[in-house]
Amino acid sequence: MSRTSGTREVEDLLRRHAPQVLGALVRRYGHFDAAEDAVQEALLAAAGQWALKGVPDNARGWLIKVASRRLVDALRAEEARRLREERAAALTPRDAFTAPPPGAGRAPSEDDTLSLLFLCCHPDLTAPAQIALTLRAVGGLTTAEIARAYLVPEATMAQRISRAKQRLKGVRFGRPAHWGERLPAVLHTLYLIFNEGYTATSGAVLQRAELAGEAIRLTRTVHRLLPADREVTGLLALMLLTDARRTARTGPHGELVPLDEQDRGRWDKAAIEEGAALVTEALSLSRQSAGPYQLRAAIAAVHDEAASPEATDWREILGLYDVLVRRVPGPVEHLNRAVAVAMVHGPSAGLTELDLLQDELAAGHRLDAVRGHLLERAGDPAAARAAYEAAARKTLSLPEQRYLRARAARLEP
Repeated sequence: MSRTSGTREVEDLLRRHAPQVLGALVRRYGHFDAAEDAVQEALLAAAGQWALKGVPDNARGWLIKVASRRLVDALRAEEARRLREERAAALTPRDAFTAPPPGAGRAPSEDDTLSLLFLCCHPDLTAPAQIALTLRAVGGLTTAEIARAYLVPEATMAQRISRAKQRLKGVRFGRPAHWGERLPAVLHTLYLIFNEGYTATSGAVLQRAELAGEAIRLTRTVHRLLPADREVTGLLALMLLTDARRTARTGPHGELVPLDEQDRGRWDKAAIEEGAALVTEALSLSRQSAGPYQLRAAIAAVHDEAASPEATDWREILGLYDVLVRRVPGPVEHLNRAVAVAMVHGPSAGLTELDLLQDELAAGHRLDAVRGHLLERAGDPAAARAAYEAAARKTLSLPEQRYLRARAARLEP
């Protein structure tokens, strides 16, 4: 037994092994829902024992052994005596209770993590269910942690996860035959997790760093397994380039600091360099053939590589948005493009673009927030103040509310 240096190291180790252990059990036994419960029990047992006694030399083998025992016990408990005995004999491999030696061939490959992602992003599941199941089964987060991150009661999140697992009963484990068709759903789920971590949609804090960090970790895993996929590379680059600004986005009291006012010396230079290299790799062909994540990453790189707000190449950003809105003609993409139009052609041109989005974005706060910014630049403080106040009433994020009200207050006559 090797000694661990502390609880944090144990938690990181468990989180890293969790999807591989779950993949091994599902591949070996099926029964995703029961296997996931067994793995969670094994993780809890490990968290209690390893922090006190040290981490086993073969941690993954230990987890597989314990989880297998829990799973087989659960399967046996579900059947009558005769059926329990038959199922246990049929499902239990000869070496189920023997921890594999390090590097042994029967240890689960990391590819099981990708198979789990495909399973958690099954098209029969809703987007919230995909997110919750991904964070639980692949991310290794507890139900309570996921519930806290999304500001819902733990019982509600537990119900959501339970329903998702029930819908997956009978679904074969493994990479789907047409897995390429499901990869966009996997990337979209990871993107949504990252966005909620980077800018929380509601609550008292602007960011949930642990959620954004988990999305980056999982995307790194997918990139390691699919290094040639340019959209996977683009998504990882986008996350790194965006998260590089995290520490500069809030002030000493958690207040929001907009991009053009951030201290760029606090940006994570290593993350920017890695993200920029990935963008270059992903955009090795023409930008006209690039996917949405590659284009978003390229835009983030232009922002991050500018030495100051004034040095930002907004014409380059507008050109990238022009390509992006042809790929993804959604209202959010058009809203972001309107900002670039304003920076290149003036605030009046940007406001004209915003008028075209009124019907699609009227319910959210971002349209009013951008309108307030452009009206302020256009020299119309009364209209800008009204737009900021309207945006503050619509957002559920307390830091964003305070920021928008402060902008409105600055424009009081």
